[in-house]
Amino acid sequence: MFKSVICAVFLTALPVIGYASCFGGHQAMSCAEGTVWDQAAGACVERTTS
Repeated sequence: MFKSVICAVFLTALPVIGYASCFGGHQAMSCAEGTVWDQAAGACVERTTS
């Protein structure tokens, strides 16, 4: 019985924890062709080749 309660609480809390971790300004970013996302700049920048 105790194991069932623990499992139920865990399975109920799991989506809430996952949802909460998505907050904080994280965004899925797609850039135009030839550019890449620069985390430091917070914008798309031209792709450089070396």
